[in-house]
Amino acid sequence: MNIAQDITTLSTEVIDLCRAKGIKITTAESCTGGMIIAALTDIAGSSDVVDRGFITYSNEAKCEMLGVRIEALSMHGAVSSPVATAMAEGAMKNSNAELTISVTGIAGPGGGTFEKPVGTVYIATAYESDRTLYQKHFFNGDRTSIRQQTVLAAIHYLKARITS
Repeated sequence: MNIAQDITTLSTEVIDLCRAKGIKITTAESCTGGMIIAALTDIAGSSDVVDRGFITYSNEAKCEMLGVRIEALSMHGAVSSPVATAMAEGAMKNSNAELTISVTGIAGPGGGTFEKPVGTVYIATAYESDRTLYQKHFFNGDRTSIRQQTVLAAIHYLKARITS
């Protein structure tokens, strides 16, 4: 399995689907630090469909750039479904996109807890007037592997939202 090639192949499919349907994409990334927007913009012609990417690694950035409420961060933590959902919805409000994807997680090697071990990742997607959906994942491996698996899962999720 070549995850880099899988990411490129899937990114190309997502860009082509969005172009065909007239959909613009925005990303809101924490644990991946811009890897999703990089994967999408690696595809020639992606400027037709990629609107922007928010890299909101800190809690302060999540609040300032995406409107995530400090109460959500305090009550649930940055790595949670409410925060991933708020990130996806905030990306929608602060862009010209019809489709957004957000990721927040613990890539390690430190930072994990019993409740949220290293490899815990939440991915959320907001799509036009449809409800925001999220997934919870547990990825194994080192930091690089967890981040790559997160990118692949996020791009898969984008494709699923477009084709469902």
